[in-house]
Amino acid sequence: MPSPRKLALVTGASGGLGAEFAGLLAAGGCDLALVARSEEKLAAVADSIRAQYGVAVVTVLQDLSAGGAAEAVFARVPHCDLLINNAGFATNGRFDRIPEERVSQEVVLDVLTLTQLTRKYLPGMIARGSGKVLNMASTAGFLPGPFMAVYYACKAYVISFSQAIAEELRGTGVTVTCFCPGATATGFADRAGVHGTLLFKLPLSNASDMARAGYRGMLAGKDVVIPWPPSNWLVDLGARLLPRRVVLWFSRKSVEVEGKDA
Repeated sequence: MPSPRKLALVTGASGGLGAEFAGLLAAGGCDLALVARSEEKLAAVADSIRAQYGVAVVTVLQDLSAGGAAEAVFARVPHCDLLINNAGFATNGRFDRIPEERVSQEVVLDVLTLTQLTRKYLPGMIARGSGKVLNMASTAGFLPGPFMAVYYACKAYVISFSQAIAEELRGTGVTVTCFCPGATATGFADRAGVHGTLLFKLPLSNASDMARAGYRGMLAGKDVVIPWPPSNWLVDLGARLLPRRVVLWFSRKSVEVEGKDA
């Protein structure tokens, strides 16, 4: 009998990098559980993948910024072989002027739900002696981020958390990869309100290329993947070597919207 297909769970799968990851996983022969809050967009991605690759696709309609989100997803999908913690969002603005509810939602989605989903699925992977987790971070995680303070801090957490558990799990057959792309052409900028920033006026990376880099890094079991272009690597290097005031100035100028929070 042929071996059953592996099951990959992808969060934030209704578009952007999440949809790209889903397509790559399906092309690699995985069945999918796709999680997102947008029913229409999620259904369109699922239908396209079923038609193109002939794999089984389950959709889970869930707002991952809500309390109890990880429990709800796990109740629907009680095991997976590959976990892609892709969902996340950011907010541009001076911290004290961002609505408290949005701050809470951002931390829950970018940190808490990612952590809880990882915790829920790791024991099964370890028991089977195989499994892969890809946690979506960003080059933003290498820097403090004035005017996107919560997002940058959340991504710093994801980098630290992912590297730590990758080391804990060494030798178990389970790998954890932290993916750190730079600014990419997805719907991220619309929700974050960063279209007017210097960072998003520069040429953006292609979502398909970025997803492929993350996917390959995950399959290879790499701890951290910082994809092309070289400017992404320079952000990491600069954060380590430059004076902190210079790093803060660079980071602020990259994402500050002129006059928005004057």
